[in-house]
Amino acid sequence: MKNSGNPGAKEPQIIPRAAHNVTRGEFSKSALKVLYRLHKAGYQAFLVGGCVRDAMLELHPKDFDVATNATPDEVRALFGNCRLIGRRFRLAHVRFGREIIEVATFRAAAVHVDDDSAHDHEGRILRDNVYGTIDEDVWRRDFTCNALYYNIADFSIWDYVGGVKDVERRRLVLIGDPEERLREDPVRMLRAVRFAAKLDFTIDPAVVEAMHHHARLLSNVPAARLFDEFLKLFQAGHAERTFDLLREHGLFAEMFPATEHELLEDEDFMRFVRAALQNTDRRVAAGKSVTPMFLLGVFFWLPVRNLAAIRRAEEKMSESQSLSLASYDILAEQQRRISIPRRFTVPMREMLALQPRFELLNGRRAVKLLEHRRFRAAYDFMLLRSEVGQFDGEAAKFWTDVQTQTASERAASFKLQAKPAKKRPPRRRRRRKKTQGA
Repeated sequence: MKNSGNPGAKEPQIIPRAAHNVTRGEFSKSALKVLYRLHKAGYQAFLVGGCVRDAMLELHPKDFDVATNATPDEVRALFGNCRLIGRRFRLAHVRFGREIIEVATFRAAAVHVDDDSAHDHEGRILRDNVYGTIDEDVWRRDFTCNALYYNIADFSIWDYVGGVKDVERRRLVLIGDPEERLREDPVRMLRAVRFAAKLDFTIDPAVVEAMHHHARLLSNVPAARLFDEFLKLFQAGHAERTFDLLREHGLFAEMFPATEHELLEDEDFMRFVRAALQNTDRRVAAGKSVTPMFLLGVFFWLPVRNLAAIRRAEEKMSESQSLSLASYDILAEQQRRISIPRRFTVPMREMLALQPRFELLNGRRAVKLLEHRRFRAAYDFMLLRSEVGQFDGEAAKFWTDVQTQTASERAASFKLQAKPAKKRPPRRRRRRKKTQGA
């Protein structure tokens, strides 16, 4: 029974090396070093999870997780370049330069009152450090496609839950009862969306039904953890598909309620958001950098603009000032859902507050905009607005052209008047004092 939650209910299907397409050449040398040393020391050592799945799909895995029957302290004793992390899940990180190989000890279900495990009142796992065997560990994993173990001892794949077949069918199936598994960790709903978008998998109908029942449980997830999930969801090159799936399953509204409200009310805002998501995906595909600050600014643009308009109606202030204050208020409310670090919120607020200044095309204040530290981000944001017809195209071209002009051409573009030369007063000749004996 693939969906049984009973540990040890089934012997694994062991697929020998000759019967699968996964080769060691797909795995990093660092991961192989960890596996070989654990195996040589007498421990079981498996690659598990996404790296095995992606190797089967010929997607060239980049992250490598090791599962073993060695405890975290035993792993640390084997590797001088190892440190232990985590309280919720105790893990060993083995570092090779900039690459980190994560090593986890096989886990089991908590059955004793003194086991190091805890849940909250909704059933969410708060701590899970009960160690067991591989036969027990498999039932602690989320999706069948992520529960495939590559054994370094003989290069076989161990499959307890029909994960190989689900990879072939491109289906996302939760191990165990979907309702219970999503209550244990609501972030699994976001993981389902992320994998479906990345792998072009279909989410199992039973999982979809459970997601619709438990979307509200995302509010129980620590806000800092949700920001990490936001980065994985929207910066991996599948942002537009991810966005559509999140909205389809009622999850986007739980993460960005103010944005979802405006999306339902304003079709132009939807076109703007979709254009930004497509732009993000193009940049990732081209190997260009992306920053969460930009996409977050897009998500909050209309809520901020609407609140800024209310502010200006209540008290006298400039449009830029009202945008800055409104973005502060919108972000303060948003932080209750997703904790966005200050290194992103501050430049985002500045980027939004600069938007009205692009309407000013003459004078020295307009020139100073080019020198602002957030000009490039604000300029890209303005171009996106122009692309969907929300900013004047001629003005956008003006700001594009002036960036490559010479000083004299730029002065003419901004209609700067040359300052008249100041007349210097005539120099007075100093009379030399006569000295004695002159």
